[in-house]
Amino acid sequence: MTELIKATDRHFTSAGWLKSHFLFSFADYYDPNNVHFGPLRVFNDDVIMAKSGFPQHPHSEMEIITIVLDGEVAHEDSLGNKTTISAGEVQRMTAGTGITHSEQNNQDKELHLYQLWFISNKKGLQPSYEQKRVDFLDAKNELIPLVTGQKVLEDVVFMNSNSTVYYGSLKEDKEYNFQTFNIRGTLLYLTDGELFANGHQLFQNDQLRITDVDLVTLKAVKDCNFILIDVPLVQANY
Repeated sequence: MTELIKATDRHFTSAGWLKSHFLFSFADYYDPNNVHFGPLRVFNDDVIMAKSGFPQHPHSEMEIITIVLDGEVAHEDSLGNKTTISAGEVQRMTAGTGITHSEQNNQDKELHLYQLWFISNKKGLQPSYEQKRVDFLDAKNELIPLVTGQKVLEDVVFMNSNSTVYYGSLKEDKEYNFQTFNIRGTLLYLTDGELFANGHQLFQNDQLRITDVDLVTLKAVKDCNFILIDVPLVQANY
């Protein structure tokens, strides 16, 4: 099954200092038919205004992934981490039994990031933190793994989920075939450009959710960048 969701069908919310598009039910937005995709529970496309951000707040039992596209995040947490996450870097927090953190944009320009939450494959994990420079923004006609719980990939940020998040980039007319399995799902989110995927044309901020296939075929109509997420299609109570 393939489901194309247009950019205009994302839920949008603005708090003045924060502009967010939710791909799944989150905060004030709830749709019982759009709660998760396998263990992927949250995908928020966030723009945080200059000199603002999220104060200390708690999380538990989630793998929280932050992908910075432009700007930088000043991060502090209850584990004692005090870091800056810049464009081209990836952060993972295992919230586990409980963690609090803050995320601030201390710069004089907007901050653009994606935040993804995956349901951990085990409950009661010890909270932990990892951050890595991946330089994915330099990708050319390739998929670059950013974070994974699949041990076949090395030198990648680890998470406690049998899933992998890739950043993809294709020049106009270039193609890429992503091998998968019909017991897994693939979510595509187009950052910019135009892309054909399994016969569907995607424009900026469109998403495609694909199940029951063994191959995802990608062809760039225009130069494009995108996120590709490979997840198990598990049956569970989320």
